[in-house]
Amino acid sequence: MSSGSLAGEDNGGAAPRYVGALLRVVWQWVRDQMYAGVVAAGYDDLNAAHIGLWRYPGLDGLRPSQLADLAGITKQSVNDLLGHLERHGYLVRVPDPADGRARVIRLTSDGRRLEQTIYAEAGAAQLRIAEILGPRRFAQLHSSLDLLAERFTEATEDDHGSPAWHPAVR
Repeated sequence: MSSGSLAGEDNGGAAPRYVGALLRVVWQWVRDQMYAGVVAAGYDDLNAAHIGLWRYPGLDGLRPSQLADLAGITKQSVNDLLGHLERHGYLVRVPDPADGRARVIRLTSDGRRLEQTIYAEAGAAQLRIAEILGPRRFAQLHSSLDLLAERFTEATEDDHGSPAWHPAVR
């Protein structure tokens, strides 16, 4: 592999296919599979944006501002989505014991069932990817992504002791 192809430049004159763009395509497919599975499981009161809020290791215990940073959307958008989830009985927002001015998200029993469904659908999407790649290539992909996630999680931490780029992963 030439250094140009490592930088995404040696592509016969076509636009480069950078790793980030390729990962985005796969991630969007996984999100579509998760949402379709959630709807098939009977959660017809939600849209893809609601499901998109779920990130590893989950919503429970996060502040809405942390979730906004994690999801890469505005605090107002997160609070609108959380309001819908709260009105439909999936979560509540309660005072943060560490800072009474802030709120934290707590899942209800319905919210935990929804979370289990989302994670089951994510697992099914992962199995489909493993079928496409085969065991060896899937193991390489998984271990490479695991290494990258570990390295990037070691990034500079914010005042709360969480990685600045991903408040929910430690």
